[in-house]
Amino acid sequence: MWIPIQLNENSAEPLYHQIESQLRSLIISGQIKEGTLLPSIREFAGGLNCSVITVRRVYQDLESEGLLRTKQGTGTFVAKVGDTERETFRREAVEEALRSAVDVGMSVKYEEEELKRLFLAILHKKYHPEEKEGES
Repeated sequence: MWIPIQLNENSAEPLYHQIESQLRSLIISGQIKEGTLLPSIREFAGGLNCSVITVRRVYQDLESEGLLRTKQGTGTFVAKVGDTERETFRREAVEEALRSAVDVGMSVKYEEEELKRLFLAILHKKYHPEEKEGES
């Protein structure tokens, strides 16, 4: 199975964290379904061009969170993710991104109202891309 993980070797974020956060997102969002057999540690590491130790750590961390389960001799599978966990993850991911955006706005001296107008304009463009500039 191919898993769409994008690694940025130039990022300050460690590789294991990049892999772990992306794999967690894929599982919790339901893009990788419950019961899916994941690649072996060696196979996954080879596909990502990273260390077996890195992938082992990712699998162990996600297993301790309850997102993966390993059956000896069979492999590592995606565990069931409850609706509450899925909703919590979604909210936390958006909150983190918004906090970061507000921090950037504040660092360049955007006023609260300017930031609000910009956010609402971007939100509108994303949800209504078919509308031309000036229409509403």
